[in-house]
Amino acid sequence: MDRLREMEVFVAILERGSFSAASEKFGLSRAAVSRAVNSLEARLGAQLLARTTRSVRPTDAGTAYLDACRKLLDGISDAESHIAADPENPVGTLTITAPVQLGQRFIAPLVNAYTHRYPDVSVNAVYLDRPTRLLEEGVDIAIRIGHLEDSSTFAVRLGSVRRQTFASPAYLAERGEPMHPRDLVDHHCVSFTGVSQPLEWIFYENNSKIPVRLRPRLIVNLAPAAISAAQDGVGITQLLSYQATTEVSSGNLLPILRAYEPESLPVNLLHVERRGTSGKIRSFVEFVTETLRKNAHLQCGSGVTSEGLCTPDFEAHVQYLQPLIHSPDTSATTRSSR
Repeated sequence: MDRLREMEVFVAILERGSFSAASEKFGLSRAAVSRAVNSLEARLGAQLLARTTRSVRPTDAGTAYLDACRKLLDGISDAESHIAADPENPVGTLTITAPVQLGQRFIAPLVNAYTHRYPDVSVNAVYLDRPTRLLEEGVDIAIRIGHLEDSSTFAVRLGSVRRQTFASPAYLAERGEPMHPRDLVDHHCVSFTGVSQPLEWIFYENNSKIPVRLRPRLIVNLAPAAISAAQDGVGITQLLSYQATTEVSSGNLLPILRAYEPESLPVNLLHVERRGTSGKIRSFVEFVTETLRKNAHLQCGSGVTSEGLCTPDFEAHVQYLQPLIHSPDTSATTRSSR
């Protein structure tokens, strides 16, 4: 095995968290992966990895070597990308993720259009309602809803949405409308685990958190199931604003408890920090960003009204002044690990 491949294997072990994951990435046996690490350690005269039966982590020498390997491998990748491909015609495989309903409604059509615009890029689109670890799972781009933490991942702000509470007119006519979050203890509730904790919903009053303990009539893990149950009068549910605009516009659901809603949640496009960003990532970011920023359903930081209209959040528009593709020395960069 050549030295560069040994470096790639070493980086993959730490980014993916195990020898077996690295072996799967490169199609190597676990023994071959172990030999690559042993070869590096013998040549460097230092232990790079501390291994137990359950985990693997870098030693101090391994941490320093990991950083050096990443810089070297990124430099090679950047050079090959610039030489092998026209920047206006990117090539390769692009892996993206997004929440299920957001992906189905708004991302999938853009992915389809992108494949027509850039025929030399193959797209692996994965829609799932859980955060993905970009480096560890080999993801190039992730669309994420929620507040972000600092890391080596860059975030491009797309908009904002709000967690809201909804009920059908028929349910409210039969059981009355709750005027305060604590009134929910006397109501039937449908908990959607993708938005709220199943047994506790959070509201705010005068900037103070109001946790409300529930005994849900129904717990579901998909937004369409929660919407269907609420429309059928099973109970009150919580959804993100964009998930309910169609039903509110048609009069099948009504937003309630508006005065007690939590703050808005940002919608971001995440991509991994690199010394130079590949053409496939840059082209996708530029292709989808302005369209998503003009999507009224994602400019709903102040919530959906009883008429089904989304009201934007001014803070989100300030974020749009940031550049779409960042470099490590860009001071206006927003970073995230989620």
